[in-house]
Amino acid sequence: MTTKYLIGLTGNIACGKSAVAEMLARLGAEVIDADRLVHRLMEPGAESWQAIRRRFGPSIQRPDGAIDRKALGEIVFRDTAALADLEAILHPSVRRLAEELIAVSNRPVVVLEAIKLIEAGWHKIVDSLWVVACPREQQIERLMRDRGLNRGEAELRVGVQAPASEKLRHADVVIDNGGTLEDTRRQVEAAWTKIVARSE
Repeated sequence: MTTKYLIGLTGNIACGKSAVAEMLARLGAEVIDADRLVHRLMEPGAESWQAIRRRFGPSIQRPDGAIDRKALGEIVFRDTAALADLEAILHPSVRRLAEELIAVSNRPVVVLEAIKLIEAGWHKIVDSLWVVACPREQQIERLMRDRGLNRGEAELRVGVQAPASEKLRHADVVIDNGGTLEDTRRQVEAAWTKIVARSE
């Protein structure tokens, strides 16, 4: 492959985007994780840190000055206006950082992984949009198992997001992560092979 190919990777919470991203990284792609960029932007002194503190107040700040992501999450997952405000603060900076990283990457395939990729309009800049999906009940079970949430908290986090159908209608590739990891890996490798074949 001689030209850079950009995959947009998205899917709702606990559907398995990170697992698919890891598989793509093993195949040779560079993965840019928007959530990790958010972490950078929220570090004390970073460009979005001050704006988040101003908007949400001292209750979301730890004694060391860092933003308490759990406390912030409890606010924004219960208040759509607050969530919109947080996204308005973060999205422009995340996009700028992501575009800088894409530009300097020397890998032939770059993956931009973001839960709000479509909502932020980033799907318009990718060559192929991949959506990872699984049944709603599986999302809830994974949130309870992996993040220690109770059922009500898990249902709230799943329910606040747009239906999976909204993402799926934009998809060029759908990865069904409702089965085993091996099932998922086979789908990822098949889609990857098509990209490589098309670019040779």
